[in-house]
Amino acid sequence: MPSLLFLVHRLPYPPNKGDKISSYNILKYFARSHDVYLGTFVDDPDDRQHVDTVRAMCRDVCAVEIAPRLRKWAALRGLLDGRALSACYYADRRLAAWVRHTLANVRPDGVLMYSGAMGQFVDPAWSPATRTIFELEDVDSAKWESYAGTKPWPLSWLYAREGRVLSAFERRMAARFDVSVLISKAEADLFRRRAPEAAGRIMHRTQGVDADYFDPDLTFANPYGPDERVLLFVGAMDYWPNVEAVTWYAREVLPSVQRAVPDARFYIVGRNPDEAVRALAAVPGVVVTGGVDDVRPYMQHALASCLPLRIARGVQNKALEAMAMAMPLLVSPEALTGIARHPGFEPWIAPDAETFTAQSIALLRAPPGRQPGARTAVLARHAWDTNLKRLAAIMAGDADIEDAADAVY
Repeated sequence: MPSLLFLVHRLPYPPNKGDKISSYNILKYFARSHDVYLGTFVDDPDDRQHVDTVRAMCRDVCAVEIAPRLRKWAALRGLLDGRALSACYYADRRLAAWVRHTLANVRPDGVLMYSGAMGQFVDPAWSPATRTIFELEDVDSAKWESYAGTKPWPLSWLYAREGRVLSAFERRMAARFDVSVLISKAEADLFRRRAPEAAGRIMHRTQGVDADYFDPDLTFANPYGPDERVLLFVGAMDYWPNVEAVTWYAREVLPSVQRAVPDARFYIVGRNPDEAVRALAAVPGVVVTGGVDDVRPYMQHALASCLPLRIARGVQNKALEAMAMAMPLLVSPEALTGIARHPGFEPWIAPDAETFTAQSIALLRAPPGRQPGARTAVLARHAWDTNLKRLAAIMAGDADIEDAADAVY
C-alpha cells in the first residue's frame, strides 16, 4: 500500500469548522488507499478526546498540543527576525523532528501539506523521490491584506506587514514543492499572479460537502418561536470575516428589515462567539445561540440562509451546506466565489446594504420554500469523492492544470 505523510495545522476531527471539515474528509479519503502518517497540532483541550479516533485511521500520528494564547505571543518573534507571524505560530521542534524522521525512514510516496504554514516542516532533499503537494486552500496573504483595510493603526500596519511577508513565504514554498493546490480556480489564478515562477505547477480543486448529513429530507424539531421569521447565519463566530459579516448585517441592514417585517429574526449560530458577536444580542431581532449540538434543525426551519460576507477567501462551506439543505440563499457576491453555477440554482445575490435590505424583506414576506436546484448543484459538483479524486490525481501526477469544471461564480 502506498504511504502518505499528511501534515495539518489542526487535528482533523471533529469536522465542526471549515478547515477541519476539509482536512477530515481528505484524511478519510486517503486512509482508504494509503498508509497515512499524520502530523498535526491539538489547539483545543476538547479535542484531546478525539486523537484516538484519528489515530485509528492512520499508520502513525504525531499530535502536538499547543496553547493558542502562548503561541500568539511566541509568533511575535517574527517581528524581530523577519518571518511571517503565521509561520512562527506553528514553528515546533517536536513536529519538525518527527517529520524529518518519518521522511528519512518511511520514504513516503507523497507528502500533503494542508495549510501554508505546514510547508516549513518539509525539505524535499530529505526524501527526493517523494512527491510534495502544498495544499494552501486559500491565499492567506491576500486575506491579511484585506484585513489591513478594515482595521485602525497599529493593527492595519501589522496585518499589512503579515500580508507582505506571508506572500513571500507562500511564494518560496510554491517554488520548493512539486505542486501547489488551491480550493478554487479564482484562488489558483490569484496565486499564479503572486508566484509567477511556479505558475505551471499551481492547480486547483474545489470544496466538498457531506450531502448525506445535510439532507433536507431528514426531519428535525423546530427550534424557533411560532411567530419568528428567521434568516440564519451559521459559522465559527471567533473568525473575523464571520464576525464582520454578522455585525454589518445586524447594524446596517436588520433595523430597516424589522421596520418592514417586525417579526424578522437574524439568528447567529456558531461556536465561540467573540465579544462583538455577543454584544449583537442586544440588537432588536438578533439571537446569538453560541455552539449547538446540531445546526440542521436551525437550517431546516429558517426561511433562508443569510451570508453577508464582505471578506471571503476560497469556497464557503456554510454556503455549500445551505445548498445541500435546499435552503434559499441570500448572499454577497464574495460568499459565492468558487461555487458551481448550475441550472435551477438561483441564489439571491446582494452586493450592498440597500439590496440586502430589499431582498431580506422580500424573502421574509413571501418565503420561496425549498430550493431543489441548490441541492442538485451540490450533488453535481461539490460531492467530496468527486473533488478528492482530483486531488488524488494531482498527487499521482495525472491531473491537468485546468479542471474541466462547470462554470463558477
